[in-house]
Amino acid sequence: MTADRARRAAPAWLDGVGLALRQLVGGLGTAALAFLVLIWVVLVLAACLFGIGLVLVPETVRAVGAVAARERARLGRWGRPVPEAPPLPERPTLGWAVRDATVRREVRWLAIHGTWGLLLGLVGLALPWSAIRDVTLPLWWWLAPSGEVSAALWFWLVHSWSDALWVCLSAFGWALLTILLAPGLARLQSRPGRALLTPPPGVDLSLRIATLTATRAAALDAHATELRRIERSLHDSTQNPLVAANVLIGAARRKLATDAGAADELLELAQTSVERALGELRATVRSILPPVLADRGLAGAIAGLASTSGVPVEVDVTADRCAASVEASAYFMVSEALTNISRHSHAARARVTVRRHEGDLEVVVTDDGDGGANEDAGSGLAGIRRRIEAHDGWFEVSSPPGGPTVMTGRMPCGS
Repeated sequence: MTADRARRAAPAWLDGVGLALRQLVGGLGTAALAFLVLIWVVLVLAACLFGIGLVLVPETVRAVGAVAARERARLGRWGRPVPEAPPLPERPTLGWAVRDATVRREVRWLAIHGTWGLLLGLVGLALPWSAIRDVTLPLWWWLAPSGEVSAALWFWLVHSWSDALWVCLSAFGWALLTILLAPGLARLQSRPGRALLTPPPGVDLSLRIATLTATRAAALDAHATELRRIERSLHDSTQNPLVAANVLIGAARRKLATDAGAADELLELAQTSVERALGELRATVRSILPPVLADRGLAGAIAGLASTSGVPVEVDVTADRCAASVEASAYFMVSEALTNISRHSHAARARVTVRRHEGDLEVVVTDDGDGGANEDAGSGLAGIRRRIEAHDGWFEVSSPPGGPTVMTGRMPCGS
């Protein structure tokens, strides 16, 4: 089993730990930047007391805003997007920065994330590092000088193979602490950003309004596209067989008096056309809002998609019921993704994971195929994005050449 397939076969809780560790790594990066900028802010403020730091205020304000923007982008990758800050004036002054609510909140976040967030990130990474260090210690302890190798806590010196094996066993304790603490550490690290980097009351929300206007336009466009698809389906797949059946019935009526056998054959052909039209009509109706969602829920509906997929699919659905429109969009995303995987990816396996995360419905579809999925190549990814963003959600595709491809969509569950 390859490493990628082993990761797909991992249980949901292990995926959650891996997600938390990735969040902590990203948070540690922004926390390190925040720490450096925080020191710079303190030095500039101290210099301003003597009047020599005022010329550095504009660049300092921009540096604070740049680090805050990176944190907003990080939080948006792992959850609900954080609205951008209003644009800065061309030459922000110290007085303006002190009066501006957004800058004050960003500086507060800088102080918290550059200290507390940095500490949480270091602790979050120290736990798995200690587990890896201790579990591999029997492989390398004998290469180090005697009396200089210890366990991760630095109080247990290793002098023999038995000591090394005891240290190796302690790695399971570090692994357990990582599993138990990593998700909580990631949430604590992200909390100040979500609290302080959102627009304060009274701040101009024009950017947020512009975003909602764009997603509303995308939703209307997606609705119009869906209506055109239904019209084409009814016209091409349903209307043509019905027209053919009508012509055959007319011909059968004319043949009935002179050639009953030929009339019977024509009626049989007409019946076949009507049955085909009924089948196409059922397929079109199911594509609008699949009845299986109401009958079996999202888990059963996705399991049905997986059973008909051309690629073996592992399904892991742990989410409770959500609004019907949200479940329909999640179903559409999975259906479109599995279709693309079967047709284009040359994948051997795929996996669908659906879970509730911080009040949102998160859908992740992965495959071990060739990668290279392109949203602009007419693969249906743009349609998925429009449907998900219509719920004020977000959609992301990671598909490097050679794979794997990971599609992630999140929507507020109550919308």
